[in-house]
Amino acid sequence: MRMRDTFLKPMHPEGRRFVAIFAAITVVLFLIWQPLGWLGVGATVWCYYFFRDPKRITPVREGLVVSPADGVVSLIEPAVPPAELGMPDVPLTRVSVFMSVFNCHVNRAPVAGRVTAVAYRPGKFFNASLDKASTDNERNGLAIEMADGRTLAVVQIAGLVARRIVCFTAPDRRLSAGERFGLIRFGSRLDVYLPEGSVPLVALGQTMIAGETVIADLASDEATRPARTD
Repeated sequence: MRMRDTFLKPMHPEGRRFVAIFAAITVVLFLIWQPLGWLGVGATVWCYYFFRDPKRITPVREGLVVSPADGVVSLIEPAVPPAELGMPDVPLTRVSVFMSVFNCHVNRAPVAGRVTAVAYRPGKFFNASLDKASTDNERNGLAIEMADGRTLAVVQIAGLVARRIVCFTAPDRRLSAGERFGLIRFGSRLDVYLPEGSVPLVALGQTMIAGETVIADLASDEATRPARTD
């Protein structure tokens, strides 16, 4: 049976020390009172599962933009990219993916290209599902220049619970579509700013799979796809 077909997923190295801390606390809780220890076991299993890092199958046709995060689409609207990324001060279509504490939190590059900017900005910790989280919360943004010269931005945004944004990449590094570039600990959101004129192919409330779900096709003139809730 393939690993992706099982409950047990590989864990990202960032999670090892947290699982170790949870496990150590669990041992102490068992010494205090057994029922507390079993609660600790549940918390330790959750921590392991939070830092899971499953393999993904990324479509790599030129022009495809894939989701950078697991979660649900919480916003689709025009917005100006963060000023610290140095992009033109014009509204672009922003697709926001909200991650709950039960989603996989490893973040993946939405497109292949060269990282032209990585910019961190401290901020507040409002609920990441709120619109103002994009401007007020702690964030880390990447600008990625694609082969055709267009630039796409992806922004990691801390949430109500999250207190640590981790980024593994740097300016001038080349990323492949679906490549891991960071994670956010314990609940958050990612914003993707599509190039001017792009049409999103997802709907509000749609479930996203990082590195797999297609957000937009920059090589197509297809209109926004209609959607329904069943």
